[in-house]
Amino acid sequence: MKLDEFNHLPAVDAVSALYGCCHCQHWAEAVSARRPFVQCEDLLIAAQQVWARANESEMLEAFSGHARIGDIELLRSRYAGRATQEQGQVLAASDAVIQELYALNQVYEQQNGFIFIVCASGKSAEEMLALLKVRIGNSRSQELVNGALEQGKITTLRLMNLIEDHEC
Repeated sequence: MKLDEFNHLPAVDAVSALYGCCHCQHWAEAVSARRPFVQCEDLLIAAQQVWARANESEMLEAFSGHARIGDIELLRSRYAGRATQEQGQVLAASDAVIQELYALNQVYEQQNGFIFIVCASGKSAEEMLALLKVRIGNSRSQELVNGALEQGKITTLRLMNLIEDHEC
């Protein structure tokens, strides 16, 4: 949709569109409340500002909207949608890499209470596995920060895909 169309959506529809970009209700409502946006960059700035103030429960809510990196069954299912778009390169990886990604993600989740969050766009499965191996030893508090930074990148990409006429 065009930015002007987004600006004129009923609040409930704008919040729903934003929630599809970041699975956090408070974030979606707060960004929607800042409409209208003059240009796409204003939307991205507002999104970043609101996300920068997210508390732990809001971060965890957003993280819960992601598929596990390496969840090959979800990626192959006909319901995968966004997961396949964002993690599609995982399908090209060897079974060994996919299995290790999935297994380490489970360990990561047990340690931290949330799945490994990484902006997968442009990254191979091997690159994501290397990042997971580096980050798996971090403290939970450091991984909340890392996950929030990655969520911000993911949200920016999703917002740019939402708004057709972006020039940012």
